[in-house]
Amino acid sequence: MKIYLAGPDVFLPDAIEIGRRKTAICGRFGLTGLYPLDNEVDLAAPDASRQIFGGNEAMMDAADVIIANLTPFRGAGADPGTVYELGYMAGRGKLCLAYSNDPAVYADRVRRFLDVTSDNGRLVDTQGLTIEDFGLVDNLMMIHALELHGCPLVTPAEMPVDVWRDLAAFEACVRMAAARLIAT
Repeated sequence: MKIYLAGPDVFLPDAIEIGRRKTAICGRFGLTGLYPLDNEVDLAAPDASRQIFGGNEAMMDAADVIIANLTPFRGAGADPGTVYELGYMAGRGKLCLAYSNDPAVYADRVRRFLDVTSDNGRLVDTQGLTIEDFGLVDNLMMIHALELHGCPLVTPAEMPVDVWRDLAAFEACVRMAAARLIAT
């Protein structure tokens, strides 16, 4: 079983090492991790971004499963590229698993970044825009896609000290994928 390893981990200064750790965890369970930085891309080429997109999409097409790191990235929510990848895989009927190392409810995380008030029982930001508040860890579309196309979002009981390098929730997802493989 091949697993596409999605997430903003690719932006970390030690991204290659994180990818090696994740693929090693997959290997311990008899699974093959496909890490986006394993693609050969000429970053100096004028079409580098297109090469990255094409390589990642080819990896997703070859994968049976996605494990997406939905830990909030540069804001209150998940990395938009990772969200696209999760949707891509769900749309193809592939097994979707994900984790977030920040277990806080989305509306509470938004409060970390914005002034939030209550207006007739709904949360709004300073522009008067409604903030999604269903008591979920992230946007309802991602949470329910996971429930319907895989397993509920995996979160730790409390946020780890290093949200980018703690792979306990990731390993829980790999265990679930391996259990699905054994069951089929």
